[in-house]
Order: sequence, then C-alpha cells, then structure tokens
Amino acid sequence: MNTVSTKQHAQIFDDITQTLAMNPELSLDELNLVAEQTIAARNNQADSDFCGLCPTQISNWLYAPFNELTKVTFNTPADLSSSPVMSYLALIFTEAMQQGGSIKATAKGNLPAKLVKQASELLPNFAVSKYPIHISISEFAGSNEDKFNALHYTRTLADVAGIIYYKSGHFHIKKSVQKLYQTQGINAFYLPMLEAAIMQYNWRYFDSFTDSVDLRAFWLFMLWRLQKHASVEQLIDEVITAFPALLSHAPASQYSSPSELLGRLIESRFINRFLEFWGFVSIDPKRRGNANIQPLLTQTFQFAI
Repeated sequence: MNTVSTKQHAQIFDDITQTLAMNPELSLDELNLVAEQTIAARNNQADSDFCGLCPTQISNWLYAPFNELTKVTFNTPADLSSSPVMSYLALIFTEAMQQGGSIKATAKGNLPAKLVKQASELLPNFAVSKYPIHISISEFAGSNEDKFNALHYTRTLADVAGIIYYKSGHFHIKKSVQKLYQTQGINAFYLPMLEAAIMQYNWRYFDSFTDSVDLRAFWLFMLWRLQKHASVEQLIDEVITAFPALLSHAPASQYSSPSELLGRLIESRFINRFLEFWGFVSIDPKRRGNANIQPLLTQTFQFAI
C-alpha cells in the first residue's frame, strides 16, 4: 500500500503537470515512466509529517514481516528480570518443569493460585512498583488469573507463540520447547514472545472501546518516537499527523472527540498494556504525559535513523 501523504500526492501531481507542460510531446508510455520515477523519488524523500522518515521507510515499518523490518535491530538483553512478561513466563516454565512439563489448571482453565501468588510477589522487581496501586485495580498482581491482567496476557502470548498449549485440564509445554529451555534458558523465548505480542495478539483484548482502530501496524513508529522524547502527548500528536486516517476509525461521542479517543487507545493498548507489561516504560499515574523509559527498551530496540 502506498504511504505517500496527502501533501506528497499534491506535490507529485504538480511535478508531473510541470513536466508535461515543459514536454508536451511526451507519449503516454513516456509520461507513465515520468510518473513512476516521480513517485519513486517522492517515496524516498524525507517527509516532515513522518518526523523525517520517507514513505518507503514508513511502508516497511507498517507492512513488512517482523524479520524484514529495516533501520532497527532487535536484541535479547542478558537480564530479563525487570520484564513482567518474561518473569511470569519463567515462573510458568519453572512450575511446569517440576511437574514433568505441565501445570494443572483450575476448574475455570486458569493458572493455579500458587503460581498467581508467586507472580504477584514479583511486583517489587518491576519499574511499575514505584507507583503503588491498590491490588484491586493493579494489572501486576491479583488473587487469581482473571484479576491479574499482566499474567493472563503472558499466558495468552505463550499460547499464541506456540510455547504452551491447553489439553485435558493441563497447560503443557511442548517437548521441543522444553529442550530449548533446558539448553538456552528463558532468553530463547524473548523475541518469539515479542513477535507474537506485535503480530498476532489482539490489542483490544482487555478493553471495551467501541472502535475499529488497530494500532499494531504503527507500533514501531510509535516506539521510535517515544524512545526519542518520552512524551505521551507529543507521541499522540505525531501519530495523528502521520496517520490522520486513524481518526475516521475512532468515532466521536458526547464524551470525547476522535483525537481524544485515539489518544486514550494509544495510552491503553500501546503504552499500558504493551510497553508496561514488557517492562519497557513506566508511567506515573499523576503525570501521565511522561513515559519513564526503562533500560530494557533501549537494550532491545536499536534504531539506525
């Protein structure tokens, strides 16, 4: 899909019109060639609407497979203990390996209370613990999996990534996965879990917003911008400028405009329930306009821009 902005469409039209005016004898084939060359040139030209990226680069970030993304490298940090997702996954592995590769689920098909309690006790290890929240509304602790969003998110990702599966009342770890864990440890699953979170997981899973906004395609652009300036408000403005069509998928209501709704979706789906769950940022509830960038973010994502 072409990512040329409306402004660039106008510029391309002006360029072609000017070329035709200066060369009225051009044949249709020659004019088509001029148009192709003009579009290619514009697609590789920096665009202020995209914060200086060219449309070709934006197109790669929006549509390329995870392993074909350019201008960014993904790394697995040696120490993942500050990541809630990876810490919970390590607990699941530890518990399963002690029981021959599986965990008995509750009657509702959730992780057992013992593991939930262990996961809740990990909260002091994470950056989000700097801003205490009552357990009744915390996403990083709970009395059971249903009340513990970050843990449920982790278990869901592990299933989506093909690490665990549910059968006959138990969560099983695949034999091949067990062998990989025994030889490489929990770090072997960092990038596969991350890819599942970005490419396969439904980001609307935890909320009840009535919209059709799918933010997953824009994750790398948003991550790059937030890593640059750590301003949530500036990030929202940049997304609206770069991708104004998103506003048409965020319906206005008596309570909010499309831009206000889109801002809340970015905060909820991208920042709170992606970046915070992974330990990439922490947000002070009293100063939600600023993101506290964590070392794990810069260790994982390195941009060559």
